[in-house]
Amino acid sequence: MSDMTFERMISQMTPSIYQSLRQAVSLRKWPDGRMLTAEQIELCMEAVMRYEHDNKVPEESRIGYLEQRTCGAGPGGPSSSAGVSEDMAGLARDASRD
Repeated sequence: MSDMTFERMISQMTPSIYQSLRQAVSLRKWPDGRMLTAEQIELCMEAVMRYEHDNKVPEESRIGYLEQRTCGAGPGGPSSSAGVSEDMAGLARDASRD
């Protein structure tokens, strides 16, 4: 039986393997076109995330990164640059409660 553990596999992962796994997770299929199973997606995602953490990949370059934005954010506050009053800005928030 192999003594390869998940931890050891991550520590030995090359940038090329990382990119391949990242692409497989993004497309949900292997380079040869076979679809990943749910378990494979989970394991590959964990491997990619661990690689990114261990290799200090910048947050904005990590898989799944979403830029934090606010609607109409500008120098004068969230609603000032969009020309939306504070009362109107709260309407979308209130509508989601219905």
